Amino acid sequence: MEIQNPGTVTRADLAEAVYREIGLSRSESAELVESVIDYICNSLLNGEHVKLAGFGTFSLRDKKERIGRNPKTGEEVPITSRRVLVFKPSQVLRERVDSSLTPKK
Repeated sequence: MEIQNPGTVTRADLAEAVYREIGLSRSESAELVESVIDYICNSLLNGEHVKLAGFGTFSLRDKKERIGRNPKTGEEVPITSRRVLVFKPSQVLRERVDSSLTPKK
């Protein structure tokens, strides 16, 4: 599957890929992509981990409040507690990315 825009993959790119690979109509492909993204978002908001075999795992992590430092001034600044999205790539994805970065001889 080839993505048309080499810089950023958009929802439209994903929908177009589904259209070409699966053969659904363009509107059905866009609906399917939106549906999958909504399902992932809702699962994360419900506190679930989202694991996509061969790709990776998405999860939310709570970070505690802490003291940070402004790199320009050195001034200490409080950083409030927050929830962050974490992605851990699968070993399969890591190997594919690593092998694509290795120069071909």
